[in-house]
Amino acid sequence: MPRQDGSGSSVTAAVGFGGGSGASRARRNVLFTRGLIWVTALISLSLLLGSIAQAWSNSRLLEQEAAARAQYEQTLARHDQLQKLVDYYKDPFVIESEARQSLGYVRPGEHRVVIVSPPSSQPPTRPRPAPPASSGGFWSQWWAILFGS
Repeated sequence: MPRQDGSGSSVTAAVGFGGGSGASRARRNVLFTRGLIWVTALISLSLLLGSIAQAWSNSRLLEQEAAARAQYEQTLARHDQLQKLVDYYKDPFVIESEARQSLGYVRPGEHRVVIVSPPSSQPPTRPRPAPPASSGGFWSQWWAILFGS
């Protein structure tokens, strides 16, 4: 319905440029659009930060996994080394050899022989006696060094 004042403002009011209700509707649409953009931006930013935090956490977990695998490999190598030692020392010939060399054991009916080296022909060296300490203290030692008395 056209306005009765005859000003022809019905067209501009319908578009949103004239009258009070169209301007407030346009302002509400602009505020709604801005609010929607801000909410979308905040949601996008939070998702981005969450994915960055997850990626960082994953990289730390991968580093920890690599360190644990390296430690596991070292432990396996040490276990293999110790298992070889256990197998080596289970051998009866090794046990007998260790008992004879380290502990001096002999079998029944055998006689133990101990070889003693003869004394050396050189006289034992005596440690040099320390120079007598002078009773004058530090300065008298310097005096003796510098002036020979």
